[in-house]
Amino acid sequence: MSHTPHELAAEFPEKAGLISKLKQTDAHFARLADRYHAVNREIHRIDAQVAPASDDAAEELKKERLHLLDEIVAVMEKAA
Repeated sequence: MSHTPHELAAEFPEKAGLISKLKQTDAHFARLADRYHAVNREIHRIDAQVAPASDDAAEELKKERLHLLDEIVAVMEKAA
């Protein structure tokens, strides 16, 4: 299991400029990115055993992160 956070800029290094621009100009994208980062940080804390969570709770967070990532990618594709 990896203890490396899945930050958006690391997931999409070639789209770092677009991510930054969309965070500033698209309120919906900014909310998605903020929620993604919050969920991602919580998953990282659980994986690093800093924050306790049941397996079910951790799995639900991972599902939410994937759903958010799908929405983020869709917005980026539309903007590109």
